Amino acid sequence: MARPQRCRRICREPEYPRFTPDGVPCANTVVLSVDEFEALRLVDYEKMTHGQCAAQMDISRTTVTEIYESARHKVADSLVNGKRLIIAGGTYRLCDGSASCGGSVCPKDRPRPSQETLPKKEGTQMRIAVTYENGQVFQHFGHTQQFKFYDVGLGQIFHSQVVDTAGSGHGALAGFLRTRQVDVLICGGIGPGAQNALAQAGIKLYGGVSGQADEAVEALMNDRLDYDPAIQCSHHGHGGDHACGSHGDGEAHVCGAEEGGHSCGGHSCH
Repeated sequence: MARPQRCRRICREPEYPRFTPDGVPCANTVVLSVDEFEALRLVDYEKMTHGQCAAQMDISRTTVTEIYESARHKVADSLVNGKRLIIAGGTYRLCDGSASCGGSVCPKDRPRPSQETLPKKEGTQMRIAVTYENGQVFQHFGHTQQFKFYDVGLGQIFHSQVVDTAGSGHGALAGFLRTRQVDVLICGGIGPGAQNALAQAGIKLYGGVSGQADEAVEALMNDRLDYDPAIQCSHHGHGGDHACGSHGDGEAHVCGAEEGGHSCGGHSCH
């Protein structure tokens, strides 16, 4: 059995994750992992030795050399052959304790939301929210404990951060997103009531999405996101006594199930 790859410690994710050669809109793509980017940043930009870089990233010096050489080859390939460069993925954990290790939490680490600084958004930018858990698109909108927000514009991500929902659920989540100036939501399963609430809030929905959250946003930006426009949530978890309008969010709760001639009892994904 192959030895599991050790998570690399990253102090910050790249602010500019995409570079496209001028005049080559359909260029081939080179993907530089975030840990490869960090090795380049520390060695070439911060002028660290490989030993210092190894200590910073919590890996061996040999591993630093391997990922550093791989990173330099990819950058050279992009520059010489006019290929688009995307920085994404890899096996790493952030210094603040959040994690992105192939979708799993690194040992001894737990995801921790960033300090909330929203809302602040330039007029030319769009804010995308993704139901979020351990780097993945969380599959039940009404139960998500975190969203990851992405401010995008001009074909690139300007800022991203994870925010805790602080116990908000069901109908309250639409208001939670609206007050944070969200334009688009990417999620897994979502019920008709929540879909109506999002529509009323002017938030465009892309449901039925799975996999890495960062990759889903990248796919949406490139018009290749695989989503289900007719998504319905079949998850049940509150029992038969779930009632409309009892979410405590101070707003009328829209229950799409009532429109179909049946009650809301037992339906938990609004």
